[in-house]
Amino acid sequence: MSATLNLRYFNSFWLKKMDSVVAGVSSPDNAANLPRSTGGALYASNLDKDWYIEESRIRGGYNNTTVDFGVKAYLVEDENAQQHRFNSLIYSGIFNSRTGINNTNVFSVGDSITKSTDPANGSIQKLYAEDTNLIILQEDKISKALIDKDAIYSAEGSAALTSSTVVIGQIVPYSGNFGISDNPESFAVYGYRKYFTDRKRNAVLRLSRDGLTEISSYGMQDFFRDELGALNSLDNIIGGWDIHNKNYTVSIQNGDSYKTLSFDDSVNGWTSFLSFKPDFLFSLNTSLYSTHDGKIWQHYAFDTSYGGQRGVFYSTQNNSTVDIVFNANPSVIKNFQTVNYEGSEDWEMVSMESSTDAALPISKAIDVQTQAGTLQDLENQLLRNNFKKKENKYFANLVNNTISQPGEIVFGQSSSGIKGFFTTIKMSVDNSLSGKKELFAVSTNFVESSY
Repeated sequence: MSATLNLRYFNSFWLKKMDSVVAGVSSPDNAANLPRSTGGALYASNLDKDWYIEESRIRGGYNNTTVDFGVKAYLVEDENAQQHRFNSLIYSGIFNSRTGINNTNVFSVGDSITKSTDPANGSIQKLYAEDTNLIILQEDKISKALIDKDAIYSAEGSAALTSSTVVIGQIVPYSGNFGISDNPESFAVYGYRKYFTDRKRNAVLRLSRDGLTEISSYGMQDFFRDELGALNSLDNIIGGWDIHNKNYTVSIQNGDSYKTLSFDDSVNGWTSFLSFKPDFLFSLNTSLYSTHDGKIWQHYAFDTSYGGQRGVFYSTQNNSTVDIVFNANPSVIKNFQTVNYEGSEDWEMVSMESSTDAALPISKAIDVQTQAGTLQDLENQLLRNNFKKKENKYFANLVNNTISQPGEIVFGQSSSGIKGFFTTIKMSVDNSLSGKKELFAVSTNFVESSY
């Protein structure tokens, strides 16, 4: 009775070890091609990694086919020059964490793996993924594209979402001819709101669920027109979200000069100028950080080297100032007589100017009871041009500091008050003093001018 035996065949590999000098001298690069005795020096195999394949046959047969790398797929391109597709997106294969398949380094030219935007809108400067949308920020246009979904539009223009194998779906532009120019560093995001600047159109923009909003037009249109219009492609516009105060902070940097200011959504306005020039801005947890000169700085934290003082930016002490405009009854010429404020002590009036007059500075309030030792000291303190506390408010008279005009009898510091349609006042506080220095309200008393 005959029997069938199943034989298992294996591919054969003959390995040969490279030789090295017995004395410990490394073998030459072509040691595999040298005989065992060269010039009287003996070679011995003493390195574990000095092996090479001398012969490899399929099924180990005599003169059978040699094992090699097999068929190599390739594509012949008639034009193999580098292409700069500034308006296109390309995506790779997927990474499946469940199965361990990683095709993120696979870019198959046989698949449709590119998506292009309108080249007339300039290059793509930044991408931001949000839920199932990909925000595409070009120089002159802002668009969105569905991720892992596609949309079918009806005749009425409504979209119906459909699942498909498309990685990046149809690109839909937002209404408005705005982009991010070439300043992607101005981009910041918080929640569903995105903020950035368009230098070419002198605008600061907010992208939210209601579309694009030009927030630079909220009382600061002239300012941003002048500041952004003076920039060139080498200047920077650094933007970031201040999680501590819930503000968008932007720093317009024109060479050595800069203007840093913040926008508050709760009042839809620009609330403050800031005394620092960041290289980069970002928030983490509840703190705002910035980089400057290769260092990371935390904001709204007391600098222990300055004894917990406020207004310290990058180890430099800065005073806090507030600019206020008094413009009641703008068509009436007024005589501004006094100024008062509610808040903490130590505030000073640096200047108060109208279109024609200016007032003397007013120094901070002084406790008369502790400062005055004699009757003469008391009189000097009372006659001094400083704020005086009364009923938890600080009051001071305005002393004119304008040169004499033709026909004036009383002028300069001999006359009180300043005249004009409106006046601008600057309040300041020294941050080297300990404690918080708050300013709640500033007001003035005026009467209609007698001409």
